[in-house]
Amino acid sequence: MKNETRMNRRNKNNGGKHESKRIHFEFASPTAESVAIAGSFNDWQPNATPLIALGQGRWAKDLALPPGDYEYCLVVDGQWTPDPQATEAVPNPFGGVNSVCKVGHGG
Repeated sequence: MKNETRMNRRNKNNGGKHESKRIHFEFASPTAESVAIAGSFNDWQPNATPLIALGQGRWAKDLALPPGDYEYCLVVDGQWTPDPQATEAVPNPFGGVNSVCKVGHGG
């Protein structure tokens, strides 16, 4: 509780310019045994941010991210793949595609 209060005060003191937004990621695969998300927000660490199994092949994760543009991929059973629900993507240096998540644009 004290940490939450300190965070709220810090956001008020800087005018809320860097206030994190909750971003929801969801993925569906009836055969997946593990799903994680790796991107510029977690130094591309494939094991740092696992999605939670919801059952019936559904996986989800909520992240609190400060405003900005983030590139990411889903890591499904060790295989890097773009997010099929992402609305934007960019080429990556490995010949594949990274999904793009824009946080805090347009209010």
